[in-house]
Amino acid sequence: MSENSLNPEEKRQDEKEKQAQTPGEHRGRKQQRLKQLYPKPQRTTLQCIHDRSLKAVVIGLGYVGLPMAVEMAQSGYQVHGIDIDAGKVAKLRAGHSYIIGIEDEVLQTLLEANLLTAGTDYAAVAGADVIVICVPTPLTDKHQPDISYISSAVGGMTPYLQQGSLVILESTTYPGTTEEHVKQPVEAARGWTAGEHFYVCYSPERVDPGSVHYGVKNTPKIIGGSTPACLSYGTQFYGSFLNEVVPVSSTTVAETAKLFENTFRSVNIALVNELTPACEQMGVDIWEVLQAAATKPFGYMPFYPGPGIGGHCIPIDPIYLSWAANRQGSELRFIELADATNRQMPEHVVQRATALLEQRGHSIRGARVVLAGMAYKKDIDDLRESPALDVFRLLSAAGAEVVFTDPMVPVFRQDDGSMLQSRPASPELWTWADLVIITTDHSAFDYQQMADHAPLIFDTRNATAGCCGSNIVVLGQPERHDHGRALGLEQEKSNEGHTDAQSQDAKEHPDTKHDRVTFAEDTDKDKDQPFGNRDVTKADEDVKKMHGKTGDGYGES
Repeated sequence: MSENSLNPEEKRQDEKEKQAQTPGEHRGRKQQRLKQLYPKPQRTTLQCIHDRSLKAVVIGLGYVGLPMAVEMAQSGYQVHGIDIDAGKVAKLRAGHSYIIGIEDEVLQTLLEANLLTAGTDYAAVAGADVIVICVPTPLTDKHQPDISYISSAVGGMTPYLQQGSLVILESTTYPGTTEEHVKQPVEAARGWTAGEHFYVCYSPERVDPGSVHYGVKNTPKIIGGSTPACLSYGTQFYGSFLNEVVPVSSTTVAETAKLFENTFRSVNIALVNELTPACEQMGVDIWEVLQAAATKPFGYMPFYPGPGIGGHCIPIDPIYLSWAANRQGSELRFIELADATNRQMPEHVVQRATALLEQRGHSIRGARVVLAGMAYKKDIDDLRESPALDVFRLLSAAGAEVVFTDPMVPVFRQDDGSMLQSRPASPELWTWADLVIITTDHSAFDYQQMADHAPLIFDTRNATAGCCGSNIVVLGQPERHDHGRALGLEQEKSNEGHTDAQSQDAKEHPDTKHDRVTFAEDTDKDKDQPFGNRDVTKADEDVKKMHGKTGDGYGES
């Protein structure tokens, strides 16, 4: 800084000091004054991101928060996770993962390097530069958005928030939430202004549970900021460890984009689910129809029928969007119709199962029914909003004796609070049942073994495509009213070689065998099957080759 940069008053003061002091003393006092007037620039955000000196806190360590925390830590940031569930925190501190796709070894390595820590106290926010909120956003009993977890997180962190901090909300929510329930409460409580004293962004989670193709790092990240400065900070931060960041003009645009993604899927799944019973009655195989349609390389994306919709996203996100639109006086009838259509599928499954049993001379009351799979999606352990739960309740209410088997879900809590244990998937279990309903198409099930021993199978996922057996009925395939008689004759023949004692033992002890179940190996048996019985996953792979997209998996976020 030269003397010419001083204003006239400073120059006069400088001359007086120069006359009263020695040259050395004058230079020292001058440098001290210039330091006060023009302090040394602080390290920029970009520099702190570059050398990973920023510290982050992730609030909510579930299926969204923990993968994000791990990804940040693996990129070199020091990350502290906060969760109100002390059990989760204890597991993490011990290096044990409770999320599919995150291995214990990964957690242990990050813990040993002090890059990942966990606790229940919001005081840790005081040492953070970036705070990412990943808490649940369910529906209330009245089928309306429940953002109480967001409000609780914001209330817990605000007293400890430091100036200059970046707060990012990732929880799926209705448009306006970030401004109304994150930015404004902090501004009111601390007297700050977003974009000046602290920074606020919204970046919706995009998690596909169980996916081997897409994770936090390689999934494009949408982000919107409350101000341009907020957006710049958030974009730089996420861009430092994710492959692609997609900035949008506001937090409300980012919030709406997330809701639309899953509303698109809900509406299209509903279209297929509505067509499914119609195809059954018209004598058309919907799986063959969908496979044929999927050969179109443009303007089409395949969606498939099932027992209903599950997970946190598809059953809930459209309701958030519809509620927000209604708040502004708009009615989104497609969303409401799609929601009603998808929620009717468990009832249709039970009605069809009841009819199949009656064709065999069995009443649903007292019938032994096994549900194969309780998770809402293939090869994961998540029960949230699973349609299998509704199928279980409806069957039980109809008087059936219902048990379940699921290699990913060892136990679940019934409505009366009691816990129900999973039965081992075994020939004894299939033989014990009057009906097996495939509600989740887990890879671990041996479907041919199931077909060889179960008297009747109702497959709601087309998981048995390629399996041999006239005892298999697939959701969406034509109804065959003589099917029950044919099945009865076949079952009588198959039982000829069994003694009465063996049959009775199988019925009374369905869970006595504990052999590990392995996935059935591919055979040549499916070569002679009609086109409509081809495995839909093969069709998906063909579609993916053509235009990079696969059919919906019922529950990715």
